[in-house]
Amino acid sequence: MRKIAVIIPMLIFSATLTTAQVPTNGNVFFGYSYYNTNFSNVGRASLNGWEGSLEGKIFPVVGLVADFSGHYGSQNFVNPANTCAIGVVCPTSFNIHAYEALFGPRFSASFGKFRPFAELEFGVAHANTNSVVSDTSFAAAFGGGLDYRIIRPIAWRLQGDYVSTHLFGQYQSNLRLSTGIVFRF
Repeated sequence: MRKIAVIIPMLIFSATLTTAQVPTNGNVFFGYSYYNTNFSNVGRASLNGWEGSLEGKIFPVVGLVADFSGHYGSQNFVNPANTCAIGVVCPTSFNIHAYEALFGPRFSASFGKFRPFAELEFGVAHANTNSVVSDTSFAAAFGGGLDYRIIRPIAWRLQGDYVSTHLFGQYQSNLRLSTGIVFRF
């Protein structure tokens, strides 16, 4: 009987601690995204696409984020088989599909209708060129943004991130700018 009297309060206490770790609020974001990258040494590419994220708050000012994005466009690559003149190699344009899946903490605080935030995320990046060549690498992003509350559960987001990848044998320093709608829960 004494063991039961000790075990039951410990189980109740443990259950309350685990429920305190479950996110009780957060947000879902989806919108347009612009991506400026240098997949090749010929020049930078401007890609357009989408970004979506899911954030769950674990503390009032700290949340955990799952961020997914896809960007599409074209990029010039050096193609030794494509020569413009004797000894001169001309670049060849390829369609690019670039995707990222990133996860990490987001720090935010609300000030009236505004909610600025900063984030640090890690994950993977994948790029595919006309289904000819594809590559996957580690990716890291840091940046931030601003949510503007329109009505209680809906806000508008402006976001900017620096995304670092290593695709096609070289490092990329990418700029990702996004805007769209946020649904808070």
